[in-house]
Amino acid sequence: MTSVAKTLWPLNTPGGHHQIPAIGFGTYTISDRATILKVLDVALGAGYRLIDTAAVYHNEHYIKDALKVLLPKYGLSRKDIFITSKLDPRDHGDEKTVGAAVQRALDNLGTDYLDLFLIHWPGTGRISAKSPDNVKLRNCTWKALMKIHDNGNGPLKNIGVSNYTTKHIKEILADPTNIVPAVNQVEFHPYYQQSAEFHKTCRDAKILLQAYCSMGGSAGKNSLLNDPVVNIIAQKHSTSAAQVLLRWGFQRKYAIIPKSTTPERIRLNIDVDFELDTQDMESINNIKHVEKFAWQPEDVV
Repeated sequence: MTSVAKTLWPLNTPGGHHQIPAIGFGTYTISDRATILKVLDVALGAGYRLIDTAAVYHNEHYIKDALKVLLPKYGLSRKDIFITSKLDPRDHGDEKTVGAAVQRALDNLGTDYLDLFLIHWPGTGRISAKSPDNVKLRNCTWKALMKIHDNGNGPLKNIGVSNYTTKHIKEILADPTNIVPAVNQVEFHPYYQQSAEFHKTCRDAKILLQAYCSMGGSAGKNSLLNDPVVNIIAQKHSTSAAQVLLRWGFQRKYAIIPKSTTPERIRLNIDVDFELDTQDMESINNIKHVEKFAWQPEDVV
């Protein structure tokens, strides 16, 4: 069995053959210098080679400082690490606006290229989700990102989207002059499995899906981590509920980006080299409870 930590999913991007680690380290809500250094030290030591951040996480500059220390420590160079960042929704717009946002990300992260840059949200900051201006602005943004990408010759090696619904994806695909997004990063877990139409649209366009919220929301009573089906399967495999949820996402052909600030959990989250059998997968796929933990992009025109 191939190690998940070493598995690469292909990216369908013009201008070269590109691959993305199947598992990466998410940094959402980790926004202080000391914690970023600590968690990335553990993550790189455990074998993570993808770091996922965003302008709105306010931690890009801390990641830059951490990598200056940690890459030499682990005998790594920039090319060994896959870095993803995302456009602040306030920066939707024309080439000048988007270009300035991309340059900020590059400067903050201390790199001359990003492996992947995503439109974080289909809506624009400071205007209503129901405004038709959202359509115009995100289309302008995509055209600007394509120009910066420059068929793989620019500082953005892959471009994609996040939180795009079927409607938003079809909008990009409807214009034959558009590059197809390499990735769509979305909420995906057993309580929110996205629609069959969504999966078909992305699969047919060869858009890789990347899951966030793999373990659901808060660790309260109704948390996915306490789901009885998930826990029975975890006991069967002598693993944790979190590992089962991550392995399920991987076997559904999603890239996964678990997040934790606890060293033991960071190490466990990449240790998912076991196989869920057909019965396990069907049991999880057929969980009836439906619950969305993050934002609702369906509301964006």
